[in-house]
Amino acid sequence: MIKQISKILNSDKLENSISYEFKNKNLLKEALTHRSYLNENPKWHLPHNERLEFLGDAVLELVVTEYLFEKFPKEPEGKLTALRAALVNYLMLAKIAKEIDLEKYILLSRGEARDFGRAREVILANAMESLLGAIYIDGEYGAAGKFIKRFIIAHLDEVLAENLYRDPKSLLQEKTQASLKITPSYRLLGEQGPDHKKIFIVGVYLENKELARGEGLSKQDAEVEAAEKALENFGN
Repeated sequence: MIKQISKILNSDKLENSISYEFKNKNLLKEALTHRSYLNENPKWHLPHNERLEFLGDAVLELVVTEYLFEKFPKEPEGKLTALRAALVNYLMLAKIAKEIDLEKYILLSRGEARDFGRAREVILANAMESLLGAIYIDGEYGAAGKFIKRFIIAHLDEVLAENLYRDPKSLLQEKTQASLKITPSYRLLGEQGPDHKKIFIVGVYLENKELARGEGLSKQDAEVEAAEKALENFGN
């Protein structure tokens, strides 16, 4: 408990790293409170962060949509949708959360604090959205937009340069069809973990040759990761 509370006491370091100082410190504390923490600390005076996450998700989509709409006036809706998805998906948000050391400040149960891998990335992504929701309430649209442009839209050049907006499964199929005239297939290889945090393991194959494996919180996520890894290895 003492170690967890110290995270809150040191949250001014988080404010420094994101260049935003909260007027209402309780909003920041709520944004950093994971549901699991309340299970072990029922006397904690604030709710968990899922309502702020809900709000932050909507604000993020609006700001990114508005930015892309204005920046690319000639691009069709489908391209803009793909670009937005690449900027706001949980993997990108988890990556950005790590860049600002958000993980150091999230209040978690002891069990969740020991959990790593894909489940931890989801926690980080959700915390990014809840932090954004808190900034929106505390500083309104202008503060939220500034945060999104600095930390999230800043990755747009990377998304464009690395074709991250292209669906990995479609890209892999294009490559295998063009060079080998074969369509890749996906097979569920296993499942791990409890029902509420189940991890799916999927392999991608060309005929009977396995190209790569992926993991995810859904079969679709696992297929996408398998395709990404296969694309990395395709030249070999």
